[in-house]
Amino acid sequence: MQHTVCRRWLTLTAAVLAIPATAAAAAAQRTDRGAPAPALAAEIDRRAAQVMPKVVAWRRDIHQHPELGNRETRTAKLVADHLRALGIEVRTGVAHTGVVGVLRGGRPGPVVALRADMDALPVTEEVDLPFKSKVRTTYNGQEVGVMHACGHDMHTAMLMGAAEVLAGMRQQLPGTVKFIFQPAEEGPPAGEQGGASLMIKGGALDNPKPGAIFGLHVGVLPKEAGQISYRPMGAMAAADVLRIVVRGRQTHGALPWLGVDPIVVASQIVMGLQTVVSRQSDLTTSPAVVTIGSIHGGVRTNIVPDSVVMLGTIRTFDLAMRDSIHAHVRRTSEMIAASAGAKAEVTFDNLAPVTYNDPVLTERMLPTLKRVAGDANVALGKQTTGAEDFGYFQEKVPGLYVFLGVVPKGGDLTKVAPNHSPRFFADESAMPVGVRTLAQLAVDYLSTPTPTAQVGAR
Repeated sequence: MQHTVCRRWLTLTAAVLAIPATAAAAAAQRTDRGAPAPALAAEIDRRAAQVMPKVVAWRRDIHQHPELGNRETRTAKLVADHLRALGIEVRTGVAHTGVVGVLRGGRPGPVVALRADMDALPVTEEVDLPFKSKVRTTYNGQEVGVMHACGHDMHTAMLMGAAEVLAGMRQQLPGTVKFIFQPAEEGPPAGEQGGASLMIKGGALDNPKPGAIFGLHVGVLPKEAGQISYRPMGAMAAADVLRIVVRGRQTHGALPWLGVDPIVVASQIVMGLQTVVSRQSDLTTSPAVVTIGSIHGGVRTNIVPDSVVMLGTIRTFDLAMRDSIHAHVRRTSEMIAASAGAKAEVTFDNLAPVTYNDPVLTERMLPTLKRVAGDANVALGKQTTGAEDFGYFQEKVPGLYVFLGVVPKGGDLTKVAPNHSPRFFADESAMPVGVRTLAQLAVDYLSTPTPTAQVGAR
């Protein structure tokens, strides 16, 4: 398997550099379909072909030197130095390590933002690549490996490439482009703040404020390299952290009747919560998930502990359903605990809102996606219960977030390792489409901006 991956990498090295060479010619044949600026589209493709060797090199460098959330100092410096070299206004230290660049075009017009995330995951890589990560660090008190198992290395490199493409044609741009390189999308370390919400608090969307924001994610939905999936309205779920502390009364394990056993109560709560989605939620409205992923309590075989801590996640696409599920989870937990003489303390912490693609903006930009990737390579995607804090940006300005396939062509889509797996493998031949998609979305929006739905409408 490892030798197969190495051979595939060598093949992709040549392929990814060859694909953009014909992009400009292909674009010239497709500019009659939904293209507000044909000359700019061809120019984007030409410049994207030229920058691809750098994009590949950046991606591999970032992949080999991954950094966890709020610790992306090396990656942020690489990004900031590149933007400054392009003559882009740069602000660093936003939300700890975030970078914001502003490119002012040579013609007056609106403002648009492009976003990429920079952080890696506490995962030990198992893919045998020449640029495989061997980094190890400490995360929440544990020694871990570090890997770009979610593809953020590609996101960062592709946006760096798009920045170079657009900076090279700034005099032709009818407006301003903001480049937002975000830390801690996967969540900050325990006890810290971070991610999109902190970038917004730090002014990432201010001075100037964009009229729309675009982003993309590799993988998530298994598609062949270069294929694009999109979905209007709720594309990815809101994610809430569920924490339940069950408080009983400690006693000797041989004399359980003298105390209140929180382990038994926690077990009953886990089973009770299975009915929240299956019997108490109207799933004809939208999907939902309630999962308990962690239970901790007790230190010895013969001691009934005082308390048990349960951690889980709640995924929803509808605000009303989210509120309803919270109420059901709280009621079920508290009443099961009370029936045993225990107490359940239930808290919720929102990690990410729904990734909500403005339907008007999505419809407006669909011709752009089809022109870049080709009609046959753009499809309506299904909702995914994965979460993305890009939704925080979409609460402030209309946004569109799409998915870029990275499965090698001809690969079995049912057997690919998913994002967050130590065996996650992303085909670099998808990156030219990613660079062109980001750049073209920005230019097409600036060239023919249209009114969008009210921000926050769900």
